[in-house]
Amino acid sequence: MYLDFFGLTDAPFDITPNPRFMFYSAKHREAYNHLLFGIRERKGFIQLTGEVGAGKTTLCRAMLEQLDDRFQTALILNPVMSPTELMKAVALEFGLPVNGLDRLEIIGVINQFLLQQVEAGKETVLIIDEAQNLTDELLEQVRMLSNLETDDRKLLQIVLMGQPELRDRLNNPRLRQLRQRITVRYHLKPLNNDEVAQYVQHRLHVSGGNGTPCFTKPALWRVCHYSKGIPRLVNAVCDKALLAGFVEQRERINFRLVNRAVRELEGEIHS
Repeated sequence: MYLDFFGLTDAPFDITPNPRFMFYSAKHREAYNHLLFGIRERKGFIQLTGEVGAGKTTLCRAMLEQLDDRFQTALILNPVMSPTELMKAVALEFGLPVNGLDRLEIIGVINQFLLQQVEAGKETVLIIDEAQNLTDELLEQVRMLSNLETDDRKLLQIVLMGQPELRDRLNNPRLRQLRQRITVRYHLKPLNNDEVAQYVQHRLHVSGGNGTPCFTKPALWRVCHYSKGIPRLVNAVCDKALLAGFVEQRERINFRLVNRAVRELEGEIHS
């Protein structure tokens, strides 16, 4: 609605994960490097955690774009399912025909596929998002998948991404066999105040902004205070603030406009 007014080509604060808008703060760059290192060095299990909206999924999609055709990947976005359904979902993500098969048969098909990948000189990666929702039974099933190996290498690299509760889950003594296999870990922390300002400017630039719209320093302070450095919340409040700026025909987004956006998001006033 406000794109033409501000001269933007894309919505700068869309909450849909889009690697084109990826902002590499020092901590996001470090997390990105951990993911690539773990996968390329065949570390087996990789764990990435962070608060809701911290940018884990966007980071993952950016990482996937850097993997060439030597890598076959499967991404499970919602792992709340039975063990058989999870194995079927993994197989289908890899394009394997497993309809009508039971769990052991599906695992057999996956194992054969992984061996074929090795023979073809390719790597295979499974990424499970929202992994904090996996039951202990499902986590054990994932661990069993990691047992698929030859004499000298793992057949499957597994990335578990989730909220901080995932770390707590994996510290449970019942899951120590899985925890011991995770050799690469990274916890993605929120942006600091300077990074929030850089993040806002980055997304405006990617969207075609050329100095317009402009967030004032007090406005950015309010964004920081409300979002606590969580990118998804930064997007939500900045999008509302731009809409408020469009309604009032103001190219400079000030503290008052951001505060109005915050109050709308909190349900204190109606749009």
